[in-house]
Amino acid sequence: MSRPATPATYFDAMYRTAEDPWSLAERWYERRKYDLTVAALPQPRYRRAFEPGCSVGELTRRLADRCDSVLACDRVESAVGTARRRTAGLPHVSVRHMLLPEEWPEGSFDLIVLSELLYYLDGRTLDTVLRRTVASLEPEGTLVTVHWNHPVEEHLATGAQIARRVTTQPGLVLLADHREEDFVLQVHRRTTADGQRPAGVAAREGLV
Repeated sequence: MSRPATPATYFDAMYRTAEDPWSLAERWYERRKYDLTVAALPQPRYRRAFEPGCSVGELTRRLADRCDSVLACDRVESAVGTARRRTAGLPHVSVRHMLLPEEWPEGSFDLIVLSELLYYLDGRTLDTVLRRTVASLEPEGTLVTVHWNHPVEEHLATGAQIARRVTTQPGLVLLADHREEDFVLQVHRRTTADGQRPAGVAAREGLV
């Protein structure tokens, strides 16, 4: 990931030609992937979620069903506008125009979702985003990452390469690793307040 980050002009051009340039609301591939992402969440309910790079808000709407509060953001103004319209009936969802990592929300989150985002970042920016992500996660909070796993000219890494990078972050414990030909979905938990491995889903239910 020594190449420069994907330039902002690439995203501006994509959204200039279409409101939803990747057809995120229409393709079965995308809808299935979003449903799998939400199904992989280890807790039934979250207090406060953060979704950077939300694009037009399709995953945002699904996260809203499982969260008391969702903060989503994107760097492209038109995408923010579309996401706001698509979540207009969800008062607990806030969509902001933000440029990460220079801008970062205050407070902590018990869920952060990094979906189809990290492969656009150069190595230094990726490290900064991951450090801030872990720092913003509450003890035992959940981090979900999901990324396309085929080479793309504008992507600096594949989903598998991103997964390896995230797994090396201190303070995270890998809970789930779902791999398909097309994408890699991982779920991590932050360690407990005293640095221990958090209990799994079955253990929290008293099954083991």
